[in-house]
Amino acid sequence: MNPRVITQPLTGNPLAAAVISGAAPSGWFEPQPHDVAAWRDRLEAVRADFGNDWLARLAPSFDATGNAKQRLDSVAGGKGVVVTTGQQPGLFGGPVYTLSKALSALALADSLQEATGIPVAPVFWAATDDTDFKEASSTAIAVPGGAQLLRIDHSEPLGLPMASMPLGDVSSELEALERSAGSTIDRTPLDLLEKFYTSDATIGSSYVAFLRALFAPLGIAVIDASHSATRAAAKPVISAALKKADQIATAVSARNRELEAAGFTPQVQDVPGLSLVFSAASGGRKRIPIKAAAKREPSDDLGPNVLLRPVVERAILPTATYIGGPAEIAYFAQSAPIADVLEVARPAIVPRWSATIIEPHVEAILEKLYLLPEDLRDPHEAEARVARSRLPKRVVDELSAARTVLDEAIAALSNAIAEEKAPVAPAVTGGLRANLTRRFDRFERRLIAAAKKENADVMQQIGTARGSLYPLGKPQERSLNFVPLLTRYGPILRDEMLAGARDHAASLLGDSKSSRSLEEAGTARGRT
Repeated sequence: MNPRVITQPLTGNPLAAAVISGAAPSGWFEPQPHDVAAWRDRLEAVRADFGNDWLARLAPSFDATGNAKQRLDSVAGGKGVVVTTGQQPGLFGGPVYTLSKALSALALADSLQEATGIPVAPVFWAATDDTDFKEASSTAIAVPGGAQLLRIDHSEPLGLPMASMPLGDVSSELEALERSAGSTIDRTPLDLLEKFYTSDATIGSSYVAFLRALFAPLGIAVIDASHSATRAAAKPVISAALKKADQIATAVSARNRELEAAGFTPQVQDVPGLSLVFSAASGGRKRIPIKAAAKREPSDDLGPNVLLRPVVERAILPTATYIGGPAEIAYFAQSAPIADVLEVARPAIVPRWSATIIEPHVEAILEKLYLLPEDLRDPHEAEARVARSRLPKRVVDELSAARTVLDEAIAALSNAIAEEKAPVAPAVTGGLRANLTRRFDRFERRLIAAAKKENADVMQQIGTARGSLYPLGKPQERSLNFVPLLTRYGPILRDEMLAGARDHAASLLGDSKSSRSLEEAGTARGRT
């Protein structure tokens, strides 16, 4: 049995939803092409606007090999463009959406190249300059009865970029991840983790090395945001952002007000008085004050914040579009005015492909207990419903009847008090109703708790399903590590995911048939 891959709508925040539906104001974003002719125009414009030496300058930051290098070489020298995506480091490669993003970029690059005849290479931007240790230091794995959080400690002060944060000894966490993989079809991802997640590596370097080795056979190149070649290429934009820090702040504040006036919350909150350029001169990253920005000379320790990063990426790579998630879509609305101030091309973005993977043993649990995947979103609802269904029918019927009798009796009592003008305030009767209802609720909870205890094996099965689909209360693709899935099902799972991503890419190119299939929430693959 193979897992089922279910394409699902990309959800997140209201602004991203508005963009995806086409309801967001057009001036907030670089327009998205909606047919092959418009995409061809976009690709032609991007490659014509770019220098021929960009890859020569950035080659060390890619360190590409195999198919990834061939794909990059095919677009170098003004021959083609790239489609990018990216993510900050996650422990052991991160959650499922790391893989979903990479496959989304590959699928869109393939589709654009096939449709237009212009070479297109997929690129994954590894944001190793990020300082979010909390996200980079943990990952979730599915285990019998639920999910387990794997987390590592930091040996250096927080605030360091992940490129500089030592990884330390992660052997016990890696062993736990390997145990969760169980019987494997393809050990390659695990072998790569063991090779690159070593005590002498940093969180950032292990992440980059692992993704490069995993993605290279697919033709996906990984660029290291912290590499000196990346920083050198970004210097002109960083320098301009320092010189125009005050103008940028004004433009971003104006855009934020527009967002708020339209009923949206800016994805990235404004910090008055600080530029969008970070300095890592003192070890940790600190934003340079606007008052000091104009006098600051460009140096290798400078880097962009989250709003400036898309502008930098578009300036150093011939990017036809970035393919991202809801949060990224939302903050690109704030990045657009930055590009306008700097008089460089606006970065473009399209939504990534999103999916849930239902493994055969999880499918069996859902079918047995008459549950849907979304029933497991709530941390207790499914258990309570199943436990209640295991109570004797007579007990459930009598409990329901008792509630009805109670409601009728209280209603009759309230009417009598009102009609006879008894010296009791309506609030007193209402309090009696609430008190008795709480007692009934408490009694029912005790019944359900007893049923849960009596059916502990069934409750564990629900926990197992939730640990796969909503680990630690979060959607699978945002929390569950993808490596055990790849090792259990091998290329079959990857290819099924890629097929779903290709359908999504076709819809981005204006294929109405693919668009309709994506709108059907039940799109499923992989069941045999």
